Amino acid sequence: MATLPFRDTAFIDREELARRWALAAEPSPDDACGPRWQLMLREFLWPLEPVRRMVGASLDIARATHPKTVMLLPGFGAHPIRMRWMARKLEAAGHTTKKWGLGYNLGATEARFRMVEKRLVDIYRRTGEPIHLVGWSLGGVMARELAKAHPDKVAKVVTMGSPFSGSPRANNGWRAYQAIAGHRVDEPEIDTVVHEKPPVETVAFWSPRDGIVHPRAACGKPGERDRSVALRCSHMGFVLTHEAVDALLVELDRD
Repeated sequence: MATLPFRDTAFIDREELARRWALAAEPSPDDACGPRWQLMLREFLWPLEPVRRMVGASLDIARATHPKTVMLLPGFGAHPIRMRWMARKLEAAGHTTKKWGLGYNLGATEARFRMVEKRLVDIYRRTGEPIHLVGWSLGGVMARELAKAHPDKVAKVVTMGSPFSGSPRANNGWRAYQAIAGHRVDEPEIDTVVHEKPPVETVAFWSPRDGIVHPRAACGKPGERDRSVALRCSHMGFVLTHEAVDALLVELDRD
């Protein structure tokens, strides 16, 4: 039987491909929807962000009062390189940034979660101090789960446009997620209650201009996070704009 390369080094046969296609074709629930299509279309303008940074006001980066070790977790379908510009700005302030070590984020499968969990433990052992987790989109959902599993190793979690509240289908990416990850967004492979707050300080960045994740899903309700911070960027802009980096630098220096 013919096989097709799909994710990591795995292969899926036609039967599995059909199953994943069926997952992607499931009807959208009436009680959940993503941002309106106009905002979704604006997300495709993300390559212009570097140009906007060049023609706009420069970002004034102050030296961090207490430099932190920060682990960056990319969003669904994204490679850590998408967070490289942000990482450089954090390092310019004196922080130490760490990649999550798994390449592309192709879903919160149990195997992937265990690998990033091992990465967190390793960084903690080498630094000897709790780590600050900064997760973009799905990376933020995974960061929250890491903090639940290892609260002694995590100092703070900052999520950026992460769909942790309400329906897991309140976004414009759940169909692609189900096709690629191979499981339903509301049936995670690890035992968890996604909206439950981790036992560490948890801050949610959200934006009314987000074209991927519904603002309410990323903001969360009181009790699901400690604080929320409203930005005016797109979903892609959480890792590409001066506004988002400035907000993150302020957040890291609050400790």
